[in-house]
Amino acid sequence: TYNVDRDVPDSAGTSTAYLCGIKTNMRTIGVSAAARFDQCNTTRGNEVTSVMNRAKKAGKSVGVVTTTRVQDASPAGAYAHTVNRDWFSDADLPADAQTYGCQDIATQLIYNMDIDVILGGGRKYMFPEGTPDPEYPHDASENGVRKDKRNLVQEWQAKHQGAQYVWNRTALLQASTDFSVTHLMGLFQPGEMAYDIFRDHTTDPSLEEMTEAALRVLSRNPRGFFLFVEGGRIDHGHHANIAYRALTETIMFDNAIAKASQLTSEADTLTLVTADHSHVFTFGGYPLRGTSIFGLADGKASDHKSYTTLLYGNGPGTYQTPTGGFREVWFWLPDFREA
Repeated sequence: TYNVDRDVPDSAGTSTAYLCGIKTNMRTIGVSAAARFDQCNTTRGNEVTSVMNRAKKAGKSVGVVTTTRVQDASPAGAYAHTVNRDWFSDADLPADAQTYGCQDIATQLIYNMDIDVILGGGRKYMFPEGTPDPEYPHDASENGVRKDKRNLVQEWQAKHQGAQYVWNRTALLQASTDFSVTHLMGLFQPGEMAYDIFRDHTTDPSLEEMTEAALRVLSRNPRGFFLFVEGGRIDHGHHANIAYRALTETIMFDNAIAKASQLTSEADTLTLVTADHSHVFTFGGYPLRGTSIFGLADGKASDHKSYTTLLYGNGPGTYQTPTGGFREVWFWLPDFREA
């Protein structure tokens, strides 16, 4: 797909396209192309309505689940209207945006619509500046960042009698089976959640577990539900040219889809699976059947050097091809970058 102003799109424009049904400019979310990137005064009057908003108005329960920040571009397409995808908290708003009354994405998450389930990363954007993180209390870089001193989690809890906030896996699993919980927010990292290969299984839930928890809460509504689930770190692995991370995250996403299929019925549930944009990720070199996808191609390039089966057309790996070629042991490292 594409943005109105770019041949190659970003996740802000694409989420607006598939969640709101309209193409827009790069780095803007939930607004038409009449709104201009970073120009707050072009926002009002150019907001567009998401499918999640329509589902809520129809009486359905709604939720967002992601392995990135819940304020990130893809999930924000379901609820936010902003001319800058990076306005996560008020600390990110420039002076003119505050003057014109534009709201940060975290505030919109709480107030734009009544979202029943919110699961992912992004804790620090919800708490006052300097608030110690519950998981990393001695790491100042993970503290809350809001300069307006608002505690958005408390504000959200005050809106709903059955609202529960959790920040670790154990509390999530307990809350999802508690029928007194009508609204559930789980923020499991200050920023993005960890790649699954680095995930602390005792404190952080998997994408599959978050999907199951969301479905258990949302499916209590006899009028149905809308759930947005994103395996967002697939994208991050590709941006870093680290195929191992991208592909293992893809497996985690596939597991979440399988779990959702088990917990729902095709008779009354429509499941849509897609990517918002592609990457410069290629698979070539005529590798032999049965060989590792992370290994070397069968043969050498025109410079008589070996190359990996998986390749990227651009990115940081382009500059890191060793002069003497590759060693087989490198390919299974979670930090190995394909060229």
